[in-house]
Amino acid sequence: MDLERFLPEAFKKVPLHMDFEGQKRAERLFQVIILVFGIVGFGWGYICQQFSQTMYILIAGFILSCLLTLPPWPMFRRMNIVWQKSVETVESTDQQKAKKKK
Repeated sequence: MDLERFLPEAFKKVPLHMDFEGQKRAERLFQVIILVFGIVGFGWGYICQQFSQTMYILIAGFILSCLLTLPPWPMFRRMNIVWQKSVETVESTDQQKAKKKK
């Protein structure tokens, strides 16, 4: 069942793709945010002697990183993806050339 036809036009225009370089940037940003919040959380939890404080800070970093990296923001869609021709197209072109030679 094609659920896209039930969506309003405003939702159909929302881009849902992320290019390969954008995926690389998003992954790096995710890792940096988690690492920074992990280090800060560990430090704060050690000072307070509360492991729960470490977990709260780490969870906050996880939520922040998800908000920044999961949606396909325009900064992750700067490079257009150029697709190669499909194999069928290449084969049909070769077949047409072979027919012309006969």
